[in-house]
Amino acid sequence: MTDPTYLTEEKVDLKAALKKFFGFDQFKGKQEAVIENVISGKNTFVIMPTGGGKSLCYQLPALISTGTAIIVSPLIALMKNQVDSMRNVSDNEAVAHFLNSSLSKTEITKVKKDIQSGITKMLFVAPESLTKQENIDFLISVEVSFFAIDEAHCISEWGHDFRPEYRRLREIFERISTVPIIALTATATPKVQYDIQKNLNMLDAKVFKSSFNRDNLFYEIRPKRDVEKQIVKYIKNQAGKSGIIYCLSRKKVEEIAELLQVNGIQALPYHAGLDATSRARHQDMFLMEEVDVIVATIAFGMGIDKPDVRYVIHHDIPKSIESYYQETGRAGRDGGEGECIAFYSYKDIEKLEKFLQGKPVSEQEIGKQLLGEMVSYAETSLCRRKFVLHYFGEQFDEKRCSENCDNCKNPKERKEGAAYVSMLLQAVHLLNESQKAKHYCAFLAGNVTSDIKSYQHDSLALFGVGKEKDEHFWNAVIRQTTVAGLISKDIETYGIIKITKDGEEFLLNPKPFMLIQERDFSNTDDDDSLISPGNKGGAFDDVLYEMLLDLRKSLSKQRNIPPFVIFQDPSLKDMCFHYPISLDELTNIQGVGTGKATRYGEPFVALIEKYVSENDIERPQDMVIKSLVNKSGLKVQLIQNIDRKLPLEDIGHSQGKKLPEIIDEIEAIVSSGTRVNINYYIETLMDSENQEEIYTYFSEAESDDIVAAYHEFDGLYSEEELRLMRIKFMSEMAN
Repeated sequence: MTDPTYLTEEKVDLKAALKKFFGFDQFKGKQEAVIENVISGKNTFVIMPTGGGKSLCYQLPALISTGTAIIVSPLIALMKNQVDSMRNVSDNEAVAHFLNSSLSKTEITKVKKDIQSGITKMLFVAPESLTKQENIDFLISVEVSFFAIDEAHCISEWGHDFRPEYRRLREIFERISTVPIIALTATATPKVQYDIQKNLNMLDAKVFKSSFNRDNLFYEIRPKRDVEKQIVKYIKNQAGKSGIIYCLSRKKVEEIAELLQVNGIQALPYHAGLDATSRARHQDMFLMEEVDVIVATIAFGMGIDKPDVRYVIHHDIPKSIESYYQETGRAGRDGGEGECIAFYSYKDIEKLEKFLQGKPVSEQEIGKQLLGEMVSYAETSLCRRKFVLHYFGEQFDEKRCSENCDNCKNPKERKEGAAYVSMLLQAVHLLNESQKAKHYCAFLAGNVTSDIKSYQHDSLALFGVGKEKDEHFWNAVIRQTTVAGLISKDIETYGIIKITKDGEEFLLNPKPFMLIQERDFSNTDDDDSLISPGNKGGAFDDVLYEMLLDLRKSLSKQRNIPPFVIFQDPSLKDMCFHYPISLDELTNIQGVGTGKATRYGEPFVALIEKYVSENDIERPQDMVIKSLVNKSGLKVQLIQNIDRKLPLEDIGHSQGKKLPEIIDEIEAIVSSGTRVNINYYIETLMDSENQEEIYTYFSEAESDDIVAAYHEFDGLYSEEELRLMRIKFMSEMAN
């Protein structure tokens, strides 16, 4: 096989080629210099932020070089997207192909024929495909122009998406051809950069590193409270704009996509659990603007090169700053606005830590360190842009942020903190630069942890020197001192803190140091359930509550039924938070289903609407958000099992629940307005006379309180018997 012919600058006008193939008059940033290096046959390493135009750095050289460029890509979706875009710049569809597990034998034969004929200029392959001997043999037989490795950070164990098969690439390349390599990534810390070059045996490569700053992106971290409500409200205010939402699990992706659809938002899920056809269809619908929002898993890279994504929302915090940077980088690629909002709760971090369990120790240590940096980013009050760029080894003056992150837009209080910085540096020096951040926080705060006890550090003079402050505060000092360059975290030893030269100078000659008050994320949701009726709204309205009680009493007399049959007290209280003024909004109130709203709701929403108008009440906008809770599959299954007249104990056993829990669920179904017939079960427990006695009691009682009923019958009936009869009564009378 002959070596490929490279077209040098003298042989081709790069700007003319750019205009011809892509329609652009000018290159962006360092693209032209990169392309010149590639076509001159040299190894090239490109670190360019998402949206910076990395793809063009291998696309144009491939188009103007003889032979076929082999481009390694980790994602089938990304390959399809790249191939489609390349076919748009050529009058021959065979100009680009991909080779992966999604192709049939007939399609693979067609790809190979086009490559042999010299028509195909780019072949996108998954690393797994390259390991197959039949593919290696074929590629040896054809002319290869160069190798390109997209998403090169997958090579490094320190990268955010390490893939072991990537570490075999150099060995495979050498078996195929001696042509040069171009490696490209959007996210590489200095450590990852070195790791990539060393593994690919291309330490001689010319490195082109662009600034990681994306000045058109706005970064914001929000506490994870009422997250689904916040997301629906936010998207409704972005009508017609394209956005991506990332979630931790496939299940959450499906739930959020359905929640958005229920609320009139055009959204589709995208994750590895979907079949290839569905993924391709959903991706195309997003690209063609048939849907506004794609909801995707963090673990499954999207590979969607859409220039006008206006917002990226992280429902769950990512596992590393690299992941976060790459995913947020999908916003505003055209240079227009891009909002990046992430919801943060430490519970998410705990979940991600659990995923690390069972992995090799070194992998766990790396994973924990990456997570720790993500926590630092989320909780910091420093300029977010400055923090991220520092992480990637780039200095940045926060004044240039121009209030384009939440911390610069709403700055926290600053106080002189040189004394605290000195305490930290003295502690690091005293402990011989041997510990990680967590240890120093406990040491300075005077907390005797198992590690401090085993090292006997609690006996040292400086132990507890900063005990008037807690560990959260000392964590903040470490974060801010790190970004200021006074200390550094040694990557090789998984985050051991070292004092820098500037830190040593500070120890000798302390200078003023302004510490920024850190943000508090302690108050986040305890669970990750979707919106449910009865979620918190505004302040409770006592005046309205009295009016609703009077209305309910009046209606109960008119209809000759107990007041609680109409709406129970929790439902009335929820109305006093949310002020529903339509039957549709009323169905979002705790314990109110469509049936109950239709039967009893009109006078209540009329009263509330008048009250809101007369008192100029500002209602929580959350009420427009519809709930998915009533669509639960378990609820449907429960009703179906009751229709089949299965004993309630058996139903509970099949769901891993005890009888009281099943009764809880049936009560919730009935209170929302659904009729449930459990007579078959009650008749196995009680004779007709006892049933009639309890039924009569509930029909005359002022309250449906079970404790009151229990005392009324002097303990003659059990709590479960009374609850079952209340279900029977409510189902027949209220629904």
